[in-house]
Amino acid sequence: MKAKFIIPLILFLVLVGFLAVGLNRDPHEVPSPLINKPAPAFELPQLADPKQVFTPASMRGQVWILNVWASWCVACREEHPILIELGKAHVAPIIGLDYKDKRDDAIALLAGQGSPYLLAVSDANGRVGIDYGVYGVPETYVIDKNGIIRFKQIGPVTMELLKQTIYPLISELNKS
Repeated sequence: MKAKFIIPLILFLVLVGFLAVGLNRDPHEVPSPLINKPAPAFELPQLADPKQVFTPASMRGQVWILNVWASWCVACREEHPILIELGKAHVAPIIGLDYKDKRDDAIALLAGQGSPYLLAVSDANGRVGIDYGVYGVPETYVIDKNGIIRFKQIGPVTMELLKQTIYPLISELNKS
């Protein structure tokens, strides 16, 4: 009779252990299988001029930042002033990937709040976001001179993150 209860008890305790470990993790530190792998290739129309396209291959030879955002995203609006500061610092070009958004809404947001981006592209159907493993917006990637993803931030970029992680990483990547 005791053996009948021991196995379920052990399974329950193991499950509680996994739950306890999971609850102590930072949800912004979701590991990405793309870190240290080539950034997925794509060709998307530019937001400002849909007749013009952008491809990551055009950024080869320089460290750059890909910021996935949308006009409907509250957290994106929170991080926007920080991205403006990042853009003014000229540490790396920032490309905006407007994710599953209406073009007019995105253009209006950038016109009203300013654009931190060298250029922004429209991923209206979200296909490129899927290729990059986007969990939700905002997400930010640092991509090196060879087109390799070196960092991924899930959630808004903060000033602390810029100073402690992104600026030092970009500086290091620019040395190589």
